[in-house]
Amino acid sequence: MTCKQLGGASDLEFHANSFDEIAEDSKNHAMDMLEKNDPAHINAMDKMRQLMKTPEAMADWFENKRMEFENLTTG
Repeated sequence: MTCKQLGGASDLEFHANSFDEIAEDSKNHAMDMLEKNDPAHINAMDKMRQLMKTPEAMADWFENKRMEFENLTTG
């Protein structure tokens, strides 16, 4: 999956055996981009922070991304 597919701002690809691994890789990438003050990633992180304010919305988003990952690995 790409950073953009996971709510980020770039086309960087992540490869993992599980969604939990890919989510962790994405999180680490986001933190790296935050340290570099990358405006596009900071904007994407702000959008994620807004989503996180509503636990149900965040859970739905997370589950949709998990299903997307599973479809990519089984399709």
